[in-house]
Amino acid sequence: MIYRVGVVGFRGYSGAELVRLLARHPGVETWLVEHRQDAEHRPEPAGQPAARRIASEPDAIAAAGLNAVFLATPAEVSLALAPALVERGVRVIDLSGAFRLRTAEAYRRWYRAEHTSPALLAEAAYGLPELCRDRIPRARLIANPGCYPTAANLAIRPLLEAGVVDRAAGIVCDAKSGVSGAGRKPSLRTSFCEVVENFSAYSALDHRHVPEVLLTSGLQEAEFSFTAQLLPIDRGILETIYFRAAKALTGERIFEIYRQRYDAEPFIRIYRPGEMPDLRAVQRTNFCDIGFVFDAASGRGVVVSAIDNLVKGAAGQAIQNMNLAFGFAETEALL
Repeated sequence: MIYRVGVVGFRGYSGAELVRLLARHPGVETWLVEHRQDAEHRPEPAGQPAARRIASEPDAIAAAGLNAVFLATPAEVSLALAPALVERGVRVIDLSGAFRLRTAEAYRRWYRAEHTSPALLAEAAYGLPELCRDRIPRARLIANPGCYPTAANLAIRPLLEAGVVDRAAGIVCDAKSGVSGAGRKPSLRTSFCEVVENFSAYSALDHRHVPEVLLTSGLQEAEFSFTAQLLPIDRGILETIYFRAAKALTGERIFEIYRQRYDAEPFIRIYRPGEMPDLRAVQRTNFCDIGFVFDAASGRGVVVSAIDNLVKGAAGQAIQNMNLAFGFAETEALL
């Protein structure tokens, strides 16, 4: 069976990445869903088949027989579209933060806006397959994780599950991202002259991705310190995570914890003790690479987690979720 899938926000960075990756998928037919009247026209090569296009009207989307729609849109657009699409039987994979949290109160605090569909917050499946796979195949609405929480949770949760982290000492996550993580909408902070030859921190302690890390890892807010920083590059996330051991521990034991947790996961790659990933290893891939250093004498550990923010942090993970939802091989179009 060929599934019809639509992409709303296909001109943005994550949306364009979705279209690129979906073109390699043998089981889907991609439709471009227009949601902006003022969208610019982009030239296309002559002789190429015209992309299928449809307006972002829920009735029109349902009538066209679209089986799923990706929302690569701001949260307010997702809040407007997702409920109507779900109501019409269209499966939704939302790349915004609109449905990642569990309560309207939490959304109000971290996103500084009112949530208009609180019932769907409780229903939405959090789409981090390696840690939350069970609910994804049957979900009507899948909340694709944020890029920072993807890298953080994949690195932190196995250590917490194994009980080797001294939670009272806290975990510090120092996260760096390429500029595409801010989206395509122009702003002074992400303009070329502000970013090039520069390096800056933002949203210290109150970044809206923090509650996603807490929800999935099980940490309390007082146990986790997070600062986001903007790298003068286009794509990629590298997080340096600091922790202290709760018990006697070795680097080989940490390696075994990660290996046992992720041995069957096709998109997680673990490095040997003392070896670290870098951004070049993961750019334009759906991999999350994890490396670490541990000093047994002092009980100090440093974990480095690297992903491409537009692939494993957005479009690639969204397709991974679609593959689970429709019964494809989880790696289809991604390896």
